[in-house]
Amino acid sequence: MAEAREWKRAEPNPRNVRSNRNGRDGTRGRGRGWRGFSGHLEPRAHSPREPPLCFKLKSSMVGVVIGRGGSQIKDIQSTTKTKIQIITGDSEAEVKIFGSKDMKEKAKEAIETLVKKQEVSYNSESSVDNATSQSSVESDLRADNIVREGRPVIDWDRIKAEAAEWEKRKWADLPPIKKHFYRESQATSSLSQVQVDSWRKENFNIVCDDLKDSEKRSIPKPVQEFQDAFEHYPELMKNIEKAGFQKPMPIQSQVWPIVLQGIDLIGVAQTGTGKTLAYLLPGFIHLNSQPIPREQRNGPGMLVLTPTRELALQVKAECSKYAYKDLKSVCIYGGGNRERQIREIAKGVDIIIATPGRLNDLQINKLVNLRSITYLVLDEADKMLDLGFECQITKILLDVRPDRQTVMTSATWPETMRHLACSYLKEPMMVYVGTLDLAAVNTVRQNVIVTTEEEKRSLLQEFLQSMLPKDKVIVFVSRKLVADDLSSDLSIQGKPVQSLHSNREQSDREQALADFKSGNVKILIATDLASRGLDVDDVTHIYNYDFPRNIEEYVHRVGRTGRAGKAGIAITLLTQNDWKSAPELIKILERTNQSVPEDLVTMTQRRKLGKPKKMLTFMGYINKASLPSGFQ
Repeated sequence: MAEAREWKRAEPNPRNVRSNRNGRDGTRGRGRGWRGFSGHLEPRAHSPREPPLCFKLKSSMVGVVIGRGGSQIKDIQSTTKTKIQIITGDSEAEVKIFGSKDMKEKAKEAIETLVKKQEVSYNSESSVDNATSQSSVESDLRADNIVREGRPVIDWDRIKAEAAEWEKRKWADLPPIKKHFYRESQATSSLSQVQVDSWRKENFNIVCDDLKDSEKRSIPKPVQEFQDAFEHYPELMKNIEKAGFQKPMPIQSQVWPIVLQGIDLIGVAQTGTGKTLAYLLPGFIHLNSQPIPREQRNGPGMLVLTPTRELALQVKAECSKYAYKDLKSVCIYGGGNRERQIREIAKGVDIIIATPGRLNDLQINKLVNLRSITYLVLDEADKMLDLGFECQITKILLDVRPDRQTVMTSATWPETMRHLACSYLKEPMMVYVGTLDLAAVNTVRQNVIVTTEEEKRSLLQEFLQSMLPKDKVIVFVSRKLVADDLSSDLSIQGKPVQSLHSNREQSDREQALADFKSGNVKILIATDLASRGLDVDDVTHIYNYDFPRNIEEYVHRVGRTGRAGKAGIAITLLTQNDWKSAPELIKILERTNQSVPEDLVTMTQRRKLGKPKKMLTFMGYINKASLPSGFQ
């Protein structure tokens, strides 16, 4: 009992404990005790034969032992199964440790270790402080010595050299590659610079740039006819003639001379401008003209990465259409039969067209060899970034030889795309058609209707009833549920319709596309899954039932019509919920010389005025009279 009473007197007053916590190191307040955070100590839990282990501690070190929020002392008590009490004084504090003999010693040792570490730190800081009183040269030397003693210096030059050596060994056994296959025709060579500049300006204001850091190269002149680029490849010319094309598309005219010279390329152009053939035809020549025969390469030579299954299938169809020298291609995408895709790769292929997710899956499981790739295409790279594929792309390219030729295509040129280009391309040239700013296709007439959510369905019904027999429309919606809902309603009304979204089975998606392309159905209800890679050249109308989540997707949607030089119409319904996109939409309409509805301008102006009102109401300006003039 006497011991219990003595313990009771030693127990700190809760008020004193609280006041102690105001001090950063727990030393403010003399003679007051500090108890660990593990709960109240019970004296009866310890036998009178096991007195606490007591020792002295500098008061300045109490905070170090306690730690932020008691973290250090909690850890010590937890690991040693002890209870610790600290009673502070003017210059020294008394530490009492309760528990078994061995554990008390361990707890004391842990506390002494903390104190020693802190003292070493104090001494280091003191050395630095003393050094500042000396000359600037001596100060720099002493500080440098302290850093070197406290932390090992990383030899970055050695690490970089080792990484370079490892990279060199990794690719040492690869065969050489050839990239340059271009011979300028007499007709192209005879073009003057004035004629070249005039042609570029007349053909959607094509702009070219050399992104090489050192001495700039001359931009190749554009080819005017197919034979100017492929006159030395008669089989390819036969396939082009069979397809019925009369002249190259503008981007093809400028891109082919660059890519055929083996130069990395960034091609920025609107959808439907012929980017696929711009990289495919030079790729065929590249594959067939390597010094190592195809059968001895032990893997594919060309890889095309695409963001969606639909675009992958479209590129595969183009490869088959322009078959050259019996080049074999395979399409690899999620949702397709994985075992069949693996078997096709095992048979031997020259070209892989793939979505990043499925290809990365086969790569990880060592089911595909990417070391033989010498011609790489990142198609619609901006969409791949939007879908979050950058990690998979990075992993894939770790196994693709670094001296490859790389072509990157995109419909937009945001900052993220520029970082991607710097990472994966070497000294590229850039060709962009029109402008680097967002701009919808010039061949599309864009109509914007400002309406309400309640009126949207009736407006769609009016449009569908006014369709002519030759018309074909893609109705874009924001959600899969809306796509299913609209397609069900139209089917009940007896209208042939198909829907396309990611929740549908791959076979159903392919059937929907086949029906729409063949003309069996003239109405396709789709999410943004169809905004890229859907190459149906007879789409007459785009109907944006829901406005897309960003202005870039609007551009891609509109680009599904007006393809291959044909005219198209885009109708967009805009509600008050879409007001944030209105300013950018107005800019796009103005760039393409479209009429801007007064309702759209009015909505933008009202929202600019209404935004401060909304903020003030949230902040507590409930009464209308309390709002500043102009916001009432």
